[in-house]
Amino acid sequence: MSGETTFKPVQSDRLYRRIVEQIEDALLRGELRPGQRLPSERELVAQFGASRSTIREALRVLENDGVVRSRPGDKQGPELLPFSTAALARQMTRLVRFEQITIAELISSRMIFDSAAARLAAVLHTADELAEMEAAVASMNAAMPDDLDAFGQADLAFHEAVARASRNTFVQVSDAVVHDVVLSLITDDIDQAQNQVSFMARSAEFHGRILAAIRERDGITAARLSRQLLFDFYANHVSAEQRVLLAALVDE
Repeated sequence: MSGETTFKPVQSDRLYRRIVEQIEDALLRGELRPGQRLPSERELVAQFGASRSTIREALRVLENDGVVRSRPGDKQGPELLPFSTAALARQMTRLVRFEQITIAELISSRMIFDSAAARLAAVLHTADELAEMEAAVASMNAAMPDDLDAFGQADLAFHEAVARASRNTFVQVSDAVVHDVVLSLITDDIDQAQNQVSFMARSAEFHGRILAAIRERDGITAARLSRQLLFDFYANHVSAEQRVLLAALVDE
């Protein structure tokens, strides 16, 4: 491992948690960086003063959280990974599957985050960021009527550009996580139900209108159109009762 980071012996009935915390703290302080390697398992045992099984449990937690990656047969220590929303998405998916939150609640959250990003982007965007949004909408139009994969990639690129232009990292991360979770849970339903040509045409038209509002720095209109776009896309994939929750966010 590069650098001089060392770890302290731990004392607790949940030793592996203390180990996880020390490694995460070292990342937060910048003493460890993505791409670096942790010490070998043998070295970690010595530094932490913990058993091999405790070290392995800590590394398992870190790997599940997307902090490190271990390769079978690799004699070096685990590799530290860049931040990813994958672990957040997994936890949120579990919450839905165990019925702690509903799909409608997730969708309404995305409507809130997406519209907030659009409103902020309308006020704060730069010329380069606007050009990215324009290129994404142009790619959506070029993909019609039959290249759904390219259309979807351009759609995602548009929303990512809007989120970046919002200057709000929390909104950007939250919107991305909720987007991924919702689509992972209802993709099959959407694929079977959508009239793809009609969907692509309406979606491209709405994205064009959102782009125009952002270009004019009209945040209120950009936010309203963002909520309407998502309502139109998702409303038929939730129950009538849940649809009321989504409709409450749509301006008449």
